[in-house]
Amino acid sequence: MRLMTRFLAFFALTLVAACSKAPEQPPAQGGPALWQVQRGELNGWLFGTIHVLPSGIAWDTPAIKDAMGQADRLVLEAADLQDEQKTLGLFEQMGRSPDLPPLEARVPEAEKAPLLKALSDGGTSSQLLSGYESWAAAMLLSAANQQGLGVSQDDGVEPVLISTFKKAGKPIEGLETVERQFSAFDTLPEAAQAKLLVQTVHEAKDMKALYDRILKAWVHGDMDAIAKEDQNGEQPDPVVEEAVLVARNRDWAKAIEPMKGRPFIAVGAGHLTGRQNLIDLLKAQGFTITRVQ
Repeated sequence: MRLMTRFLAFFALTLVAACSKAPEQPPAQGGPALWQVQRGELNGWLFGTIHVLPSGIAWDTPAIKDAMGQADRLVLEAADLQDEQKTLGLFEQMGRSPDLPPLEARVPEAEKAPLLKALSDGGTSSQLLSGYESWAAAMLLSAANQQGLGVSQDDGVEPVLISTFKKAGKPIEGLETVERQFSAFDTLPEAAQAKLLVQTVHEAKDMKALYDRILKAWVHGDMDAIAKEDQNGEQPDPVVEEAVLVARNRDWAKAIEPMKGRPFIAVGAGHLTGRQNLIDLLKAQGFTITRVQ
């Protein structure tokens, strides 16, 4: 599983996504994956998102628009993630530490040259990133290596969802906070953070092709293809996988468990495949999950 790529593919802070030609209309066979979630007094929807996109992708199909229209509120991964000033402030606060060693000193000898090349290719340097903890440096390195791909968070799914629900006067909630998202990385032991940094360097080599495939799969709601990408590439550090994906999925399932009404729950599609994904966890809690698109 390409863990760093998988997470960054759907994480709102990144500046990355496929830069292939975007379809002007929703695909003929369905669209991004959408499920109905039911149990007791809850009758809502679960939507797998991608946070940053090239402009021009028409992903909001009639089924998605209808679900948004019927929903009584929007539930995002973190409601405060769209507060850019707050998000960047937390990133700087949590991602920096004093007296850190140079970035290249935190990876094995054989990885030093590839790391320095990735830094140079991204238009940054060890000097600029060495003030960040290894997890934060990995995020910044990934973003730096994919600048200029013609994508924007403004073209992502969340801004459209937020605008739609705000115009309708419906509340917007979150399953967690931005601080919780960053803390999943910030609390990793340094050895795990260093492995994350090395994996980011390795995955930068074929990032464009990978995102092209992920975008195509997402637009067509092909969760099998997304799951297949997870199974390729380097195996993640179990410590990182547990903290970044599995533990958060469990927390989200607990947050959804007491919900009532008709929420439209939108989370990164990467959380809806793989080990202990959110759908499987909700099914284990007795929810009926029905694919509607």
